[in-house]
Amino acid sequence: MIMEEPAQSSPPRNEADDQPPPETKAQHAPSASIKVDVFDALNLLSKPAFALLTDLATRALASLPNEGDIRVCIVDDQRMSIAHEKFSGITGTTDVLTFDLAPETSSFNQKIIDTDLTICYDEAIRQATKLNHPVEHELLLYIIHGTLHCLGYNDHDDAEYQRMHKKEDELLAKINIKPIFFTQEPNS
Repeated sequence: MIMEEPAQSSPPRNEADDQPPPETKAQHAPSASIKVDVFDALNLLSKPAFALLTDLATRALASLPNEGDIRVCIVDDQRMSIAHEKFSGITGTTDVLTFDLAPETSSFNQKIIDTDLTICYDEAIRQATKLNHPVEHELLLYIIHGTLHCLGYNDHDDAEYQRMHKKEDELLAKINIKPIFFTQEPNS
């Protein structure tokens, strides 16, 4: 019979022992947190799809250096068309409307996010079907896109367009989702 030696007791731990070194902590944990609340008042998504979208959005945005709150409302074409005309003066539906409620800041890395997003389920279905990926991924792209607008990204000229969509792809890659936007642009 083989007997094992009793484990030697280790010295008492102090609170500092429970913390990883700063560089390890920075590599493995987001530096801030963005709370994402998703609302689907029309019940357009199944419960599993809704839970997946919320989880994906939370994880994708966790790598941003910002903190704050994002409220996402999923709507259909009819409601998006009404909102698009009311708030943008443009007739017809769109994929995402962004309402940045945070105070202006010159440092977007330090900006506290306070954002309402309206995203269109019907547009997401059309794009997801066309590009053969899950609707949750398309809706996630809309959430990321709207958030980046609040952080100073825009898509008004070619250089900014490229910069913004590259950042979207980077955030998706961090949660193991293949690029979505640039798959739509074969010449890019």
